[in-house]
Amino acid sequence: MQCPASVWCARCLGFTLLCVLTTACMQQKVDTPSVADAPEYSRPLPPGTDALRKLPPSAYPDFRTAWDERDLFLQDACDESTAWFDKPSTNQWFPVNGIDHDHARASVVAFRDLMRTSADYDTFLNDVHSRFDVYQSIGCDDQGTVLFTGYYSPTFKASRYKQPGYTVPLYSRPTDLVTDPTTGEPRGRRMPDGSIVPWPSRRDIEASGVLDGSEIVWLKDPLSAYMVHVNGSARLKMLDGSEMYLGYGGKTDRPYTGLGATLVERGHIRLDELGMPAIRKLYRTQPSVVEDAIMQNESYVFFQEYDGGTWPAGSLGFPVTAERSIATDKSIYPRGCVVFVDTDAARFAGAPRRFQQFMLDQDTGGAIRAPGRCDLYLGSGAMAEILAGRQYAEGHLYYLFLKPDQIASVNADWTPPMATAN
Repeated sequence: MQCPASVWCARCLGFTLLCVLTTACMQQKVDTPSVADAPEYSRPLPPGTDALRKLPPSAYPDFRTAWDERDLFLQDACDESTAWFDKPSTNQWFPVNGIDHDHARASVVAFRDLMRTSADYDTFLNDVHSRFDVYQSIGCDDQGTVLFTGYYSPTFKASRYKQPGYTVPLYSRPTDLVTDPTTGEPRGRRMPDGSIVPWPSRRDIEASGVLDGSEIVWLKDPLSAYMVHVNGSARLKMLDGSEMYLGYGGKTDRPYTGLGATLVERGHIRLDELGMPAIRKLYRTQPSVVEDAIMQNESYVFFQEYDGGTWPAGSLGFPVTAERSIATDKSIYPRGCVVFVDTDAARFAGAPRRFQQFMLDQDTGGAIRAPGRCDLYLGSGAMAEILAGRQYAEGHLYYLFLKPDQIASVNADWTPPMATAN
């Protein structure tokens, strides 16, 4: 996840299966070996096109299940987003899709109050129709198709110092990493003469020692370290009994390649058995095979330590909530807003369950790009890892915004933050 002061969050670089948006997963999705037949979920947003399309009331989705399953965690997620909107620095991320800062904030506040005060579903639905507009993501195909994957917060054992058994480091953000001041996207590496050049690949970074001296912590093996890279954050149980919480601190400008896809393409794992258990099993017997496949992912992630009270923090700088927070491409979607997710969710056993929930858009990631992609945050620990690894389903994504004539009344007693304030 991302540090509160930065924008580009790789927390959800991680889809635990490590292969979403790759050839392997696309083949699995369409049940055919032809990549050409698979949806292009990462199709970029066409120039001059908005990611969201306003729906007529007759096309609003059925919110009944989401209403029935509302809870305090949803209220908490709304409160976190509202507190974020109240920070002066958040003005800089708007407008998006024609939604300005005050409009976005008022929509979250009004939705939270509506969930709390509505006596029943019919009352809630009537107020939604009278007070809110519903926008749908155009998806990867302009028909609203969105691929929903999952991510989680892993836990690993670690040492603050290099010692036998703990020899693989995680690094802090280097001073020569250059990111876009507006979007936070990585631009490259600043050289002594002021020029900006591409970062070396993962293989070259680890072979050259260019990051020596900036180690934060040491893990047991390259696969564990890579899993932290992919998920962008971790809770680390230290050898002295303490805990360390790491979050995203930046990434290089090199391309991402999924580990699972590489192992399938090289014939080391069958597509129908792909998942972390299979990868770990292969690593126990042939570690060099997995380590070489890891190097095919040229993207490299940097970290910083967090207070446990704010971990795991999403791209807005506060903890994300299991099954109440999503990650999307923040270059095309507005931060912090209320969404309705309609897809299927993985279960520990049996067929997936229908998943229709109100959530908050509170995170982003390097692999979650374009209107056809969304990541569901599924929690922390081993159980969440299983669910995240199995989460792979198409669906639809909607955003709820107040009608323009409702904004002033919600913000009547609120003083908007100054855009230039700190």
